[in-house]
This record gives sequence, C-alpha cells and structure tokens, in this order.
Amino acid sequence: MTMPLQRRLQTAVLSSLIAGATLAQAAGAPMGYDDARHLLARTGFGPTDAEVRLYAAMPRGDAVARLLRETRTSATTPPPAFASDTGSLRRPARDASDAERKAFLREQVRHGLELRAWWVEEMLVTPSPLTERMTLFWHNHFVSSQQKVRVAWLMYAQNAMLRAHALGNFGTLLHAAAKDPAMLVYLDSAQNRKGQPNENFAREVMELFTLGEGHYGETDVKEAARSFTGWSLNRETGDYLFRPGAHDTGNKTVLGKTGNFDGDAVLDIMLAQPATADHITIKLWREFVSPDPDPREIRRIAQAFRASNYEIRVVLQELLLCDAFWVRGNRGTLVKSPVEFVVGTLRQLEIAPVAGLPFAVLAAGMGQNLLSPPNVKGWPGGNAWIDANTLLARKQFIDRLARGDEGPPQLSMAAMPKAPAATPRQALSPVGIAGDEKARAQRLTREVDRGLRTVHFDAAAWLVARKGSTPGEREIAAQALLLALPPQSPPQAADDALAFVRATLQDPVYQLK
Repeated sequence: MTMPLQRRLQTAVLSSLIAGATLAQAAGAPMGYDDARHLLARTGFGPTDAEVRLYAAMPRGDAVARLLRETRTSATTPPPAFASDTGSLRRPARDASDAERKAFLREQVRHGLELRAWWVEEMLVTPSPLTERMTLFWHNHFVSSQQKVRVAWLMYAQNAMLRAHALGNFGTLLHAAAKDPAMLVYLDSAQNRKGQPNENFAREVMELFTLGEGHYGETDVKEAARSFTGWSLNRETGDYLFRPGAHDTGNKTVLGKTGNFDGDAVLDIMLAQPATADHITIKLWREFVSPDPDPREIRRIAQAFRASNYEIRVVLQELLLCDAFWVRGNRGTLVKSPVEFVVGTLRQLEIAPVAGLPFAVLAAGMGQNLLSPPNVKGWPGGNAWIDANTLLARKQFIDRLARGDEGPPQLSMAAMPKAPAATPRQALSPVGIAGDEKARAQRLTREVDRGLRTVHFDAAAWLVARKGSTPGEREIAAQALLLALPPQSPPQAADDALAFVRATLQDPVYQLK
C-alpha cells in the first residue's frame, strides 16, 4: 500500500470515529469504538479489542455503570504461600547474630518479589481492571513501603485491605488504612505514646490523606498526634492493638473542635471538612480526567462526594460521566505509568507470560517499583514518569517483545536503566553493588531474561485479527486500539506486520492515554 493511500484511509477512519463519538452523546446511543477505548484505557490496563467492542455497543452511562458494578473486593489470583503465614512478626531479636538478620532480610526480599509478581499477574488476568487501578491508586495515596515495613505479609495484608475498600466508602477506607499494621510501622504510629507524641502520622493524614496543604496548622498536627497516642501493633499477631495506658486522655483542639478525642474521632473531624472531599476529588481527576482540574467541576463533584457520605463509586461515576472526561482535548493528555505501560502492552498484544516477576522488575526499572514508592508522597506521576533513562527502558521493553522469531536478547546488566534511588537494589542493575546484594541482583537479572524468553508475539496473527477486509484497514484498526491519538510518525513499512506493530508501539503517542 502506498503511503498516500494509507494516510487517506487513516483520515477516513478517524473522521468516522469522531462522527461516531458525536452521535454517542445522544441519550441511549452506543458510544462507539473510540469512546469505549478511551474509557477502558483510562480505567484499566490497556484494553483488548474484544473489550473495546463489547463496551462500544453501550451508551456512556451504561458503560460506566457496568464498570462500577463489576468491580471486586478480592483478587482472583491465589496469593503467594507466605501470605497465609501470619502471626508473630518474627523480626530478629535484639541479640540476634548478623547471620540471622541477613537470613531474615533475604527471606523478606524473596517474599517481596513474590508479592510484586503476584500483583502483576492479577493485573493481567483480573476481570475488573478498574479494581486493580483503584488498588494501585490507593497504594500511592495511603503510602507504605516494604523498605521500612520489611515484613512482606504485612504489605500483602495492606494490599488486600486496599482492594477490599477500593471502590467502597472513603471514610471506612481511611479508618482501615490508619489502623493498618503496615501503616502503623511505616509512619511510626506504634511509637506514639502519651508524653512523647510522634507527629508523623498526624501530619501525613492531614496533608496527604485528607485535607491537603493549607487546610490545617501546626497546632492541629500536635493535637491530633495526642489523639492517636496508644495506637500500636501486637508483635505476636501482627494486628492493630490499642494500648490504653499509652493514650493521652486529655482534651485536644483539632480544626476548631475541642474534646477528649481519640484517633477515630479526629479522623471523623477531618472527614467533616469540605477540603477532604475537594482533595480526593482533585487527585482522582488527575488520575482519570486530565492534569488540570476544572475548579467549577471539582466543586460540583466534591459536593456530590460529600453528600453521598464519601462513596467512592459516586465520585468516580461523576468523574467518568462529566463532559471534561470525554472531550477530545483531554485525550492523550495523561502519561502511562510504568505499570500501566508494561501490563497494558502485554494485555493489548494478548501476550500471556508464564510469570509476572520479570515484568514487575521491568516496571521497577522504569521508575515504579510496586510496594516501594519513593517517599510518603508516593510517585509524583504525570510527566515525571518520563526522562532519558525511563524512556530508554520503555523502548528496550518494546524491542524485547517485538522481535518475532529472533527471540528476546540477553539483558545487558550494564544497560539496564537506573531507577530512582528509593527503588530497592534487588530490582535494579547490580552495577556498583557488592557482595550478597550483587549476587541476588545478578540472579534476578537472569530470571528476568529467562522470563522474557518464554514470551512470543505473533505480530502477523495479531494484525490479521484486527477488523478490516484489507491490510490497510487492519493497520488503521490496530492504531485505533493502541493509540490515544493519531501517530506522530505513521509507520513506513506497511507490508511487514512486525515492523508495523513495533513502530506503532514506539511512536511517542503510545506513551499516552
């Protein structure tokens, strides 16, 4: 096919999609392929063609209602074996030897990698990608990191808790997250006691989890910290434990309210503040709609959120049905996170890997190591996902997948991109790492290489499955599935399926959603 003809076909298809999107705005009209792809790309991990076509036949309202109705509260993939081995935290005793401490750390590193692999596998097979997207969103909101928590099954328990409440009630989720054992360790709540209040959790729950900056003062933080005294951890069971003797029973004044408050009462005071609904709505807007929230719409949606007593489905429904979500000017304005990029590519190319670990590690190399956000503020997201190193890592990932019968090459440890310093070394290149850590990193690199060698992508068969009676039509349909916007650089080799798919995936637009 000549390029002029390909471009004419592309223009015709895109014009048809735009016309279909306009008609879909009529009440009860099917929204069409382009709108369905946009909805599923924003609320999941790279929709397949079959998923897009299923939703394309629905009006927008019905599609959003179905997405929200079919969410889950538990994973479909059986958890790692260690996840059921709860009980004593089994940290090394104070008089433990160096060998015992190293053995404990090795075990937790191994369990942490198993947990990352398990979560990626769930993202790949879940019948509700929105559930996992929201679990990931809350993981980056109520931040904890295995680097400090150490005990991997506490991180699994937190992950399960976030999923259970991911689309439930935000107030219930807030209370559960505040008492979550991993959070108690991560923000030092277990060290918060009468006469020696630790302000870490009180500060972060106001600044990051509820109100946002500028809606509280230092006195509020100090008084709230007194309210949370006594919140602790049972080291024998790993459960939340309230220690009455460590709780400050005096009156406190928090956000203009005075009383003998405990921690739960202070959380309810924060929930009663309009700033909390605004803060959460703005974060969700940036996650699903656009980088620049509309103040008027934020005000309207936040009011609906508060009026529902903080039902998460309500705020999501309002966001996904607002005009700003659907307007063409907001499409292709969000950058895919590394996890979205990796998992979404596998899903859209219909590749079913044998194990999730190689892809969890590759996402870590792109800057998003699951279970280990860089700090309590989480991953900043947006344009921060892309720099020279992470963009190279994304390109290398596509190269490894789209190599046809050549098979993926051996990974060069020296060439593996450097991720942020907060990413555990076990998920990075071993360059500059000595001793046992270097050996573990080398073993992990070999495991990633073996995992990639089990992956095979048949580009010709995948392209033939796209809707269209001619190769040119199938290529346009493939781009409509893979890209949020028309490609910046239309592929030159229309007669080579693998080259076409590789070029489409390497187009800058593929980084966007």
